[in-house]
Amino acid sequence: MTTYSAVRTTGIYCRPGCGAKPLAENVQTFELPAAAEAAGYRACLRCRPYRVAGTVADEAPELVCRAVQLIIAGVLDESGEAALGARLGLSARHLRRMFNEHLGVTPDQFARSRRAHFARRLLDDSDLGIAEIAFAAGFGSLRQFNRAMQEIFRANPRELRDRRRKTDRLIADGGLVLRLPYTPPYDWDAMSAFLGEHAIPGVESVEDGIYRRTISLDGDPGLLEIGPGGADHLLLRAHLPYWEGVIHVVDRAARLVGVESEPVLARALLSEDPAIGPLITARPGLRIPGAWGPFETAVQAVVRDQVPTDAYDVLRKLIEVYGLAVPGLGHGLTHAFPGPEALTGDELVGPLAQEVAAGNILLDGGEDTDELVRSLAAVPGVSTKAAHQVAMRLGARDAWPLDGESEHLRPWRSLAALHVLSAS
Repeated sequence: MTTYSAVRTTGIYCRPGCGAKPLAENVQTFELPAAAEAAGYRACLRCRPYRVAGTVADEAPELVCRAVQLIIAGVLDESGEAALGARLGLSARHLRRMFNEHLGVTPDQFARSRRAHFARRLLDDSDLGIAEIAFAAGFGSLRQFNRAMQEIFRANPRELRDRRRKTDRLIADGGLVLRLPYTPPYDWDAMSAFLGEHAIPGVESVEDGIYRRTISLDGDPGLLEIGPGGADHLLLRAHLPYWEGVIHVVDRAARLVGVESEPVLARALLSEDPAIGPLITARPGLRIPGAWGPFETAVQAVVRDQVPTDAYDVLRKLIEVYGLAVPGLGHGLTHAFPGPEALTGDELVGPLAQEVAAGNILLDGGEDTDELVRSLAAVPGVSTKAAHQVAMRLGARDAWPLDGESEHLRPWRSLAALHVLSAS
């Protein structure tokens, strides 16, 4: 877990490894940049902490982690903390108290910091205009954008753009290229292998270490490409119909490839297990893959569970019949995955599609793991094992999509299961 050091005498916070040498008695530590900013500190101009992965510690309560997932998905864009609390069965006051206790910020402060940091990266990496960046980062207006950047970075967007270094700008011959930062160790080879094995034909592909997929934004198609970038980041190239709200596209991509999580505590505790420990030692950089589309992940889990030997052909036919055709992409990409309404009549996954389309099953990552597994497993054709697979991909840290006893691995069974699957 990255710990940020803030210096009381300068009002500046830094990431680990910064060359600044303050006196220890003047240093205050924070686990999130947002917490340092809420306490009145600004980002160091030398080490630029907004350019590294700012993940939530895995010892934070599961309820807080679920709330963070919902915030990243954009819940606070259209509603307030009261709506977020209601989704989790909490009052807004109790939610703020939990966030302050475990993260050092309120939900609104956390969301605003993420938007500002994303905008700062766009100012560095891209040639998008100021207005385009404001709306790409999820700000409601230029005035709101300018105010947030001034408060957090003590400069307006144009001044910040002028400060970028020559090596920051990512040259693109098409699309928007951005860094997806992570804290090492991170095993892209293992992640791309997992994504390739679970790729939905026509929708996803992995070739030469590059993951590609089709997406749909309000019915308009797009294309994402993710591959190696450097020692502390992947590169995402996005071909999109528009840039508004692109922060959520990037956040979903980051969750998909696991750079939004940093399982420090989980690795440490599981390393003590005689069976799982050697697997972690061998592959310390494994991260739990997320899901771009929760519904498509659920459909795939059901198909792979019910017809394991024919899963590829069944998924291919589903896509050809129900998917949105996206011609001319190459790399075997031909369709965007259909929504649940389109699959309600399918014999194999129709019951699941009906429940999701009706809103009886929510796949937004905000559900309690046990409740999510119970609701999924109650659907005809969905086994408990498949339900756990879905829960794991949606961010549950204690899912077990395998056979065999696993109680001794709680509450980190998802990471343990991934190591077992990767070793098999």
